[in-house]
Amino acid sequence: MEAALQGLQKAIATGQLKDRNKMERRLGKIQARHPQVNDLYDLDLRETGEGVRLFWQIKQDRKNWREAREGAYLLRTNLTAETAEELWSKYMQLTEAEASFRALKSELSVRPLYHQLEPRVKAHILVAFLGYALWVTLKHLLKRRPPVVPTPSASGVDNAQPMTPMRAIALLSTLQSADIVLPTTDGREIRLRRITEPTAEQKSLLRQLGISLPEHLRLQRECSADSAVA
Repeated sequence: MEAALQGLQKAIATGQLKDRNKMERRLGKIQARHPQVNDLYDLDLRETGEGVRLFWQIKQDRKNWREAREGAYLLRTNLTAETAEELWSKYMQLTEAEASFRALKSELSVRPLYHQLEPRVKAHILVAFLGYALWVTLKHLLKRRPPVVPTPSASGVDNAQPMTPMRAIALLSTLQSADIVLPTTDGREIRLRRITEPTAEQKSLLRQLGISLPEHLRLQRECSADSAVA
């Protein structure tokens, strides 16, 4: 910016630029091109005995303050009674609240819905709250124990990174249940509902979460006499 100011200063002093309006426009363009440091300078187009001249100088106090805070993250607050530790804790609560809204909109896919009736609004809030409560529970379960998922991953999940709820759900999403239908000699059917065999990665993650899969799932009994369940 200083090089541009010196160029404009020289153009004015040598008479190359005489129109004050053009001087102001040139000066405005210089300020617009350097918004990061524009506030560090006092700029003045002033009438002198030799005509209009450009005068500028650095605001040293502001320059010193900017240099002092380089590389630092500053928070400004009107809560003067709290200590620095208490203020930081409250600020981190704000970031957690923002993260919760991101989780609702992205990972949990609970998008904003514009309801017209109050009961539907309350129901939507309840569903969002329950979903986020489960999400936070899974997050804490994953943090409680060190990850034991083997590396490298056969499912494409990058195990070098910490296990997050999103990645855990993606890893376990391929677990399914299937019905095995066995016909009998008397014309009936025996239905067995079984869970697919988890991979080594899935078994490892389930152990980390303290979850054990049942060998089979109970089917609802059908009223028909032509079928049986087990």
